Parts: sequence; C-alpha cells; structure tokens
Amino acid sequence: VLLFEAPGLFVTKKEIKPSDFNSPIQITLYTNTKNLEEVQVLSTRSFEQTTSATTINRTDLIEKNNFGQDIPTLLEASPSVVTTSDAGTGIGYSGIRIRGVDASRINVTINGIPVNDPESHDVYWVNMPDLASSIESMQVQRGVGSSTNGAAAFGASLNIKSQDISSVAFGVLDNTYGSFNTLKTTIKAGTGLINNKFSLETRLSRITSDGFIDRATSDLRSYYLAASYVGKKSVLKALTFSGKEITYQSWYGLPEYLLEEDRTYNAYTYENEVDDYQQDHYQLHWNQKINNYWSARIGLNYTYGRGYFEQYKENQSFSDYDLNDLIIGDTTINETDLIRRRWLDNRFYVVTTSISHTKKDLAMSIGSSFSLYDGDHFGEIIWAQYASDSKINDKYYEGNGEKLELNIFTKATYKLNEKLSIYGDLQFRIIDYKTSGLTSDRVNMLINEKYNFFNPKAGFTYEFNDGNSLYISYARANREPSRSDFESNVNIKSEQLNDFELGWRHNSSKLSLSTNFYYMLYNEQLVLSGKIDDVGSPIRENIGKSYRFGLEVDANIRLLNNLSFHPNVTISTNKNKNTFSEINGNLLNLKETDISFSPNLIASNNFIFHPSQSFQISLLSKYVGSQFMSNTNSVVSKLDSYFVNDLSVIYQLKPKTIFKSVVFSVLINNIFGINYVSNGYYYTYDDTWSSPGEITTVEGAGYYPQATTNFLMGVTFKF
Repeated sequence: VLLFEAPGLFVTKKEIKPSDFNSPIQITLYTNTKNLEEVQVLSTRSFEQTTSATTINRTDLIEKNNFGQDIPTLLEASPSVVTTSDAGTGIGYSGIRIRGVDASRINVTINGIPVNDPESHDVYWVNMPDLASSIESMQVQRGVGSSTNGAAAFGASLNIKSQDISSVAFGVLDNTYGSFNTLKTTIKAGTGLINNKFSLETRLSRITSDGFIDRATSDLRSYYLAASYVGKKSVLKALTFSGKEITYQSWYGLPEYLLEEDRTYNAYTYENEVDDYQQDHYQLHWNQKINNYWSARIGLNYTYGRGYFEQYKENQSFSDYDLNDLIIGDTTINETDLIRRRWLDNRFYVVTTSISHTKKDLAMSIGSSFSLYDGDHFGEIIWAQYASDSKINDKYYEGNGEKLELNIFTKATYKLNEKLSIYGDLQFRIIDYKTSGLTSDRVNMLINEKYNFFNPKAGFTYEFNDGNSLYISYARANREPSRSDFESNVNIKSEQLNDFELGWRHNSSKLSLSTNFYYMLYNEQLVLSGKIDDVGSPIRENIGKSYRFGLEVDANIRLLNNLSFHPNVTISTNKNKNTFSEINGNLLNLKETDISFSPNLIASNNFIFHPSQSFQISLLSKYVGSQFMSNTNSVVSKLDSYFVNDLSVIYQLKPKTIFKSVVFSVLINNIFGINYVSNGYYYTYDDTWSSPGEITTVEGAGYYPQATTNFLMGVTFKF
C-alpha cells in the first residue's frame, strides 16, 4: 500500500498489486475541505503569530465536557472567566464574564457571522441549546483582540466554528441523565463526502431539566443541518440551526435572609410564568481558493427570532395599560389583576466578505460586513380580572428598533526576519440606530443616533528561539450603548477603550506556558450598576475614567506520560477613578472604588490522569475571589469568594460490533457540596417615612445560588 499526500490535499491510499507493475498507475488527490473551510473564520480569528491572549478549545475537548450545559459552562476552565446560571445548573439562562466584563460586551461570532443581538448586545445561549454538539472549535481572544464582525469586543471575543465537513459517513447517539431530572438526547449523522463532492450532516437535540432553583425548568429543543458541495478549489456550504426554549422564570434570585433557610426559593408561583422563544439561523458560505496564496469568502446570514415571556401581575393600574377606568354604579374600578405577554419579533440580515493572502512572511486579510436589524417590541394582555375596554389581541405598547451597520477592516502580520513579526489592524464601524414607538413602560422612545468608530490595533512578536516568544500590542475600541442603556438613561454615552497587552509564551515537550499582562484604560465604560430591571436584566451606567490591570498565567504541564495538569490564574485590580453616589440625600464622591463584578483573583486547575488510552479521570478546581455587585464598595453588595471542584470520568470501549466506539462518562459537579453564589444584584432606596423629616438610604441585595453536589452521566454510541 502506498500513501500519496500533498499540502492542502487529502492523503490517498493506493494498493499496488503485482499485475499493476507493468502499467501506468493513476492517482487522484482531492482537495482537503477542512483547509478550505478555514477560510471562513480566518478573517475573524487571530493569526498564528497572535499578539493577543488567546485560548482555543477543539472538538475533542468540547465533546468530553458536553453534557448539555450551555457554552459559558464549557468555558469555565478558561483564564479570567466567571460563569453564572439563573437555574443554578448551567442549563437555561446562563451568563459569562471575562476580565470582569459582562456578556453584552463580549463579541461572539459563528463562522464569522455576528451573534450578539444588535439591540441588547447580549447572546442568549438558551436560544441555541446543545450548540456544542455541532462545534469544531472555539477561540477566545481576551481584551480587544483581532477585528471581527459585529460590535466591538470590550472584554473578549469568542469565535465559534461549526463542524467541519466529514470525509466519512458517521452516526452518533448521545444520551445524558443527571440530577434535577436533567435529560439530554442528541442524534447526529452525516453522509461523508459522496463522490468526493457532496455531504449532508444533521443533528437533533432535546434537553430538559427541573433546575436547582424551584420551578426553574427548561425544555430546550434544537436542530442543525448542513449541506456542502466541494469543488477543486471551492467549498459551498449551507447550514441552518435553530433553538426553541421554554424556561420557567427565575430572574429575581432570592433575598439574603433566605440564603440559609431556602436556597432554592423562587419568587414566581404562577404556573405559566415562562419565557417562550424560538430563534432560527440560516447561513450560506462560499469559500474559494484563488491560488496557492489567495483565498476569498462570502457569507450570508438570516436570523429570525420571535417569542414572549408571560407574567401574572397583581393590582395593575388601568392607566399603565392605556385602559379606561371601569364604572359600575357608584363604584369606580381602576386596577386589575392580569396576565400579560411581552413580545420580541426580530429579523437580522448579514453579508460578510473577506479576502486573505498567505505567503511565506506575510499573512493578511481584508474583510467587511453589512448588517440590518429590524426588531418589534410589543405587549398584550391575554387575561384580566377586569377587562375594561380592551379587546382580544390589543397591544398596550408597540415599539420598533432598526439598526444598520457597516464594518470594514484590514489586518496583516509580516515577518521582518527570523525572529521579529509585526502586526497591524485597522477597523471602521459605521452605525445608524433608530427607534420609534413606546417602551414596555409606555414611554416614548425616539432615538436617532449615528456613530463612526475607528479602531486601530498594532503589535509585534519576537521569537527568541523555537520555544520562547514575546509579544506586545496596543488596541483601540469604541462601542455604542444598547437599547436598554438608552431606556435607563437617554443621555447615555458610547464607551472607549485603550488596551495594552504584553505577553510571553513558552513551549516545550513538558510545558506550555502563556503569561500575559494587560492594562485596559476606559473612558465612559458602561459597567454593571448592580441594579436589575423588572425582568431581571442588569442595568449599566457610564462611570467616566476607569481601568483594569492584571496578570494572566495559563499553563499545560506534563508531569508523566499519563498525568498532566492545566492551571491558570488571573490577578487583577479593577478601579473606577471617581465614583459619585447619593447617600442619605447627599451626593458624595467616593473617589477610587472597585468596578462591580470584577474579582481580583480568578484561578482554575484541571488535573488529567490517563490510566490507559481509553480511560481518563480529571479534577477541575475553580476559585473566584470576592467581588462587589455595586461600584460603591458597599459591604452589603459584596459576594463572597468560592472554591468549587468537579470530577469527571470517561471510559471508551471499541467493541467489534456495529459501533466504532461506546463512550461512558460521568461528571460530578461541586463534589464537596459547597454553598456558593456566583451572581446577584444590589439596590438602594430612600426611606423618608420611618423618621419624618429625615432621609435614610436603605441597602439590599439579591442572590443567585448555584447547585450543591450534583451529577450528570452519559453514554455515547458512535457508528
């Protein structure tokens, strides 16, 4: 048997028989579709000689940790990451903060297509359940990072690449069962390359869970479908994925006095207090290899989201719902109990293009994207104790938001000599955002804002030898406020960031080490105030001058051939330079205070032991230091530090049956049963009635407890 291979082409095997010795042998080498597929993410990912702090999670690592929990939970072990979960289990509404920056300012793309909601800037992972089962890799760039499509990254960017085209047919049946009646079923299949040109891959998933918090149930369904055509120098790939979620609301957490009495408390009791939403994504990608040095890509996207959350509300004033008072005889009724639904119905269109060049000492990319967002917001009353003059399907508020964005960037890495490489990146973002109609509080919302942002980046990498390199970079970023920012303050300002990074990387057979210093200098940073709105969403505010300064260390240490550990630690200081707060009726300058939700110490470690090639035991430990939920350093707003350990066991069989392999896995979360809280909110109000003539500022807090010891176990059949 002879093996034939060439760069960018599949390895081809050819069995040679004695009868073939005296005749010509024809060998056909086919294009490696994986190399071509990389074109679609090259323009939004950092180059190999990156000048940013980067972590990559690939297929095997994702598969081993995928028990149906959301993407933030899968990134738990990454440097500078803190994750949250309303239900306490990582299933349902989950969040992530990186370097203390909230999820609305972490740029997320899938195959180079922006995923952040253009109005809220958030990514609702609950709308994409079991996305991890269709992912090839995830790259996290901390800091501003490389230019990408969509809104600017203020804490990090997360670039997700969907599953590569498989050259062989496959089938997968994946089942998980665990605590809180958690059940996940995933079916995947693919045809492989038919005639080395066509392929079809699909996935169906369902995840259900009761949640750790009372009634915080999740019923999540999703699908993924991809069809591909492979030419000699091109790949055309059409894919669609969709998620349908029904989650019972647990947005308000619980008050402090219940932390010791009833950690699973949920304030909601109405049986249909649910969030019901569906989001469909359609993408079309054309990747073209022009020659050995040039390649191009065009991507099209259409996202359609629609759904509502339902609420039972008591003693609601008619005037708040544009209803007239009800007069019966001598009695005037102006309040009612009611059930309302608040709707979102939105469409998001994106066109992205890029052309990339790679030749010896130069790697460069020029890219652009144009997007249009059209979102309707409206509310309806579906039941009322007293209906007044309302009619079925009446809308008590209607509003619309439209957002146009043009993004153009060019970036390049050039190797000046054997040791020194320089990097440059220029990005222009043009944004036009308009709103009309009423908010859910029936307040006129008329916004007409235009932004023109220029975001330059530059850096260099110096390679001392094969195993050691040093990099330094500077990046500028600007970012516009979100819809909810405008709702809380019509005079809200855009924010600016100057990001300085200095890092050293070491690679050897026993040790991989990445050390990174960062200094992030902000103007009008939009930080979490600690407050939440009436649906549990955090409220942000401008804080003038602020900064984040820290050290990140990420290592992979191989102790023995079958034993390794992967520690990382982030030590930081995160400060507002001048904080003003109204206390007891007086406006005070508290001067320098800690930025909310920004712990000074985050550390994790993963011990991995392989008794054999088919058997793995790992222990993941995570420490998050104490953090304030406000920007005033109030002790009432302080979240305690926590240290949590998870244990996983994976065993693989390769039976001589129809199965290629059978994988058994067990994950025990929080093995020591620690009671901890990863998220919360803080509020104040002025008490003027307890002591007439005096003003007393009253402080309080709410908390989102996480699950104590719980387990997930799975079995995966691969065909």
